[in-house]
Amino acid sequence: MIQPESLVVLLVGLPLLGAILTFVYPRAATAVTAACAAGMLGAASGVAYAVMVGGGWSQDLGGWAPPLGIGWQVDGLSASLLLLTAIVGSAGAAHRAVEGLDQPFFWPLWLFLWGALNALFLGADLFNLYVALEVLALAAVALIAMAGGGALPAAWRYLLASLLGSTVYLMGVALLYGRYGALDLGLIAGALEPDLPSALGAGLICLGLLLKAAVFPLHFWLPSAHGRAPTVVSAALSALVVAAAWYLLVRLWFGPFAGLQGPGPDWLFGLIGTGAMLWGGLLALVQRRLKMLIAYSTVSQLGFGLLVIPLAVGAGAESAWRGAVVLVLAHGLAKAGLFLAAGSIARAHGHDRLDALGGMGAGVVLPWLALVLAGASLIGLPPSGGFLGKWWMLQGALAAGGWVWVAAILLGTLLTAVYVFRMLSVVIRPAAPVPPAGGGGLPGALPAFVLALLALGLGLAAPVLEHLLSGDAMTGGPA
Repeated sequence: MIQPESLVVLLVGLPLLGAILTFVYPRAATAVTAACAAGMLGAASGVAYAVMVGGGWSQDLGGWAPPLGIGWQVDGLSASLLLLTAIVGSAGAAHRAVEGLDQPFFWPLWLFLWGALNALFLGADLFNLYVALEVLALAAVALIAMAGGGALPAAWRYLLASLLGSTVYLMGVALLYGRYGALDLGLIAGALEPDLPSALGAGLICLGLLLKAAVFPLHFWLPSAHGRAPTVVSAALSALVVAAAWYLLVRLWFGPFAGLQGPGPDWLFGLIGTGAMLWGGLLALVQRRLKMLIAYSTVSQLGFGLLVIPLAVGAGAESAWRGAVVLVLAHGLAKAGLFLAAGSIARAHGHDRLDALGGMGAGVVLPWLALVLAGASLIGLPPSGGFLGKWWMLQGALAAGGWVWVAAILLGTLLTAVYVFRMLSVVIRPAAPVPPAGGGGLPGALPAFVLALLALGLGLAAPVLEHLLSGDAMTGGPA
């Protein structure tokens, strides 16, 4: 039987090896990527099962313990996001293969993006997390630029925003390293004192991550990058790349930075999350293009995840924590499904303008059905993962007496319903003629439909998710 530690190494090594092979042997790129996707799906599932059975663990690479060596950590949070990455990455690869677009370097960059995400979810020290963030950003920028045209300015804006976020992040890391002489998260957690250098270092790191996550009001780069990128790249950016920055933020805030928690920072994060939900939702509501509407909804949905910071302390902390993580997982599945379905619809019609799209006619039935199912999860209709996540978060907010956050979640949900219904109102229009080779048929839309089904059915896995994200499986959340 393969040991869980070997599976973790496979999750990082396999995509990097695949990226090299697809670069050297471009004619075999699709087959190599398919083999890597199958391997990472199996490895991520094995890691999640190992965490459920035996709890989380730490792993010193090469037998060298920190601070001299590099460590990895695995728990319920990282295992769930590794599995989300494997699912979305595989669905995106399948969609791209069906599209049949032959662009040099796409598959190597896709696998580098995948490997960087896996390394980030496993990292346990501030500098190697920075390295993973940079590889991730560079691969994402190159993938966005492949769309050409209007995507080039969007890619350039993303690159500049990412570099600025990295600079701010590194300034914070330098302050903490100068203060404690350590980069390992566990060592910093044991030594951190709530003094000015520590608070300033933690604040700079969080600011850099907020910029990389495109959290309101630092979201200026996200809509154009997500809306103009190639379809599968939009899906990965919205479902995974943004979630990676959120993951690091909560990992640090409830880990080494836990000693800095207090009413002031908690309220600040809560207000930022509420502003993201409302402002992103309002901007999504007025968009005229389908992909841009979905892109702005990412700004809004990320706000729900930020509410975990004011809620996951005190009474109801466990429920709020589980709810926020499930919301991020459900958002990843639903948002990737929305972008892939929107890509199929846009290829079928030749555009994605909402006022000129036809309804659910021949050739676009499955894409629109995927949009309906994914939209139901985004709103939070039962039995979807979105419903389960919001239900748990509301339970946590009620237990803590956080009526402001209860109102924010309900208002954000209402706004989500309004812009999702605006998007889905196209379904009831008369069907427009679609060319037979439009690209909106079964093969192209099947990955989107599978993702939407998973998002909708995630709520039925409540006992499994509760076990994965609680007890010994949760070393990065609230105690």
